[in-house]
Amino acid sequence: STNHKDIGSLYLWFSFIMFLTGAAMAMVIRAELFQPGLQLVEPNFFNQMTTVHGLIMVFGAVMPAFTGLANWLIPMMIGAPDMALPRMNNWSFCILPFAFTMLLSSLFMEGGGPNFGWTFYAPLSTTYSPDSTALFVFAIHIMGISSMMGAINVIVTIVNLRAPGMTWMKLPLFVWTWLITAFLLIAVMPVLAGAVTMVLTDKFFGTSFFDTAGGGDPVMFQHIFWFFGHPEV
Repeated sequence: STNHKDIGSLYLWFSFIMFLTGAAMAMVIRAELFQPGLQLVEPNFFNQMTTVHGLIMVFGAVMPAFTGLANWLIPMMIGAPDMALPRMNNWSFCILPFAFTMLLSSLFMEGGGPNFGWTFYAPLSTTYSPDSTALFVFAIHIMGISSMMGAINVIVTIVNLRAPGMTWMKLPLFVWTWLITAFLLIAVMPVLAGAVTMVLTDKFFGTSFFDTAGGGDPVMFQHIFWFFGHPEV
């Protein structure tokens, strides 16, 4: 479908499924921490749950839920017939299930899934990470592409498709907040893409962006990551 309400509902259902998936991982984490010395799962599996739980809750549950609400409400609030770019809207949703399938399938790889925390600080995500880091990076790239396309769609819709008489100062607050959010997403998603690409090349292609031995700086990772992280939140 290219109907904004259908796509909004798909986003909300996807978000709900991801929320349940992330919640299941949270249950593993809390069960392991229930009592000192209790050993229910392998320490490495615990770390994988912590990483993937965080990524799924942020990128799979919270963000698609808000994007789904935006898809539903923005056209109705500004008097537009649909989003400005309905086929791109469809595409930005349809690539998400593939991204999260890739992320979850990394848990079944040899060496296990990503086990370095959802903030994937170097050198944990570069020197000490399993090979499934590649899948994790590609999944993040696809989520970022989806977010950016959704944000572009929101901006174009709000700027171009307001009903006659719907001036900027008459826009509902929800529409204003989404306009600002969309600009922030377009600003920060490429930063995240750059950070995870540097993680990828550090791990698999011998670069030293975050490796002091090669002239890099692990603290640079934190700066880049939080340049993405805070506006994104």
